[in-house]
Amino acid sequence: MSGPARMLPRVRPDAARQGPLAGIRVVDLSRLVAGNMLSLQLADFGADVIKVEAAGSGDTLRAWREAHADHPGGFDGWWRVYGRNKRSLAIDLRDEDARHWLLRLAGTAQVLVESFRPGTLEAMGLAPGALHAANRGLVIVRLSGWGQTGPYRDLPGFGSLIEGFCGFADKHRQPDGTPGLPNMALADMVTGLTGAFGVMAALREVEVRGGRGQVIDLSLLEPMVAIMGPDVTNAAATGRPPETLKIASPRGAYRCADGGWVSLSGSTDSMARRVFEAIGRPELCEDPRFATNAARLAHDAEIEAMLAGFIGAMDREAALALFRARGVTVGPIHDAASLLRDPHVAARGVYVEEEGAGTVMHAVTPRLSGTPGGLRRTAPRCGEHSAEILAELGARPEEVAALAAKRAVRCG
Repeated sequence: MSGPARMLPRVRPDAARQGPLAGIRVVDLSRLVAGNMLSLQLADFGADVIKVEAAGSGDTLRAWREAHADHPGGFDGWWRVYGRNKRSLAIDLRDEDARHWLLRLAGTAQVLVESFRPGTLEAMGLAPGALHAANRGLVIVRLSGWGQTGPYRDLPGFGSLIEGFCGFADKHRQPDGTPGLPNMALADMVTGLTGAFGVMAALREVEVRGGRGQVIDLSLLEPMVAIMGPDVTNAAATGRPPETLKIASPRGAYRCADGGWVSLSGSTDSMARRVFEAIGRPELCEDPRFATNAARLAHDAEIEAMLAGFIGAMDREAALALFRARGVTVGPIHDAASLLRDPHVAARGVYVEEEGAGTVMHAVTPRLSGTPGGLRRTAPRCGEHSAEILAELGARPEEVAALAAKRAVRCG
């Protein structure tokens, strides 16, 4: 492990560790990011998440690998992080016998997550009606790009399409006017978090109120719309799109003399005053052009020029010290490597190192004081727990062997 990571807290997987969601079984049929992000939240807090994967290649997320000198096939960081705390059952859903055991598994679960194209579950004979007939209280999450209804329901819906469709790319245009897509799986991550909340709400209806299980129609689109702010609300009220891409001034990223960058936000009138005083321009506090956020946005180019010139003449640490001494909201802009070196990140345990495997990953979040989550299992090999799970469902060793012989199940 490289130097920066040695600062991180080390955690040892503890399969016996109990979390507040212990006793909840989740059958995760999804692939790639959003479904894995959803089930990770539940797994981190103790749910028994059974990752149902294709018997051949497994979850597509396993193939997302970064070049690495010590890993000839690439480093599988995506799977190591988002596959943690889960068990793997690798079966061929095209095989009738394998689907029989999947239906048996669903009968023992509280939650089922799937991300097939709309209609695929029905074609396999696993429509919500059939699943609820086997398990009245099952919460079924149907994850898709565009939702289970509407004219786009059958179109491919990867996150990049949604990030462009919902207005995010337009809101984050590059200086040359090109719409800006995020360099991360933003729509998938937001949807996974939203889905985990939806699951907990639906489980409460079953467990506390005695209700039936229900279907959660979870698209990538609506969670992204929910975090986009009131642009559409304002446009509907005023009849015109937002006049500025900025929401506050002063606010932005600024390059320092040593090449480092800082982010600064003066999104309240009192904070803007502190910024002006810190850069030696206290007279601007009484200037009506800079008295309110709306006025400052109208004269944002002038403010940006002042801040860029002032901060650009200082090294980053000096700029941070000066603004922090004045109570200004400012902070460093990190890359992945420098983030690990930040003392606050180390002190809080934002990232941890998995003892034994040496994998650095984000810690369980949020932090619960009484019943915290934790690392119970490393990300499983494809089919690592197939025999174990089938045995729990009552399958005899010879039945598992027969399934494995015809490659309907992958074990170990």
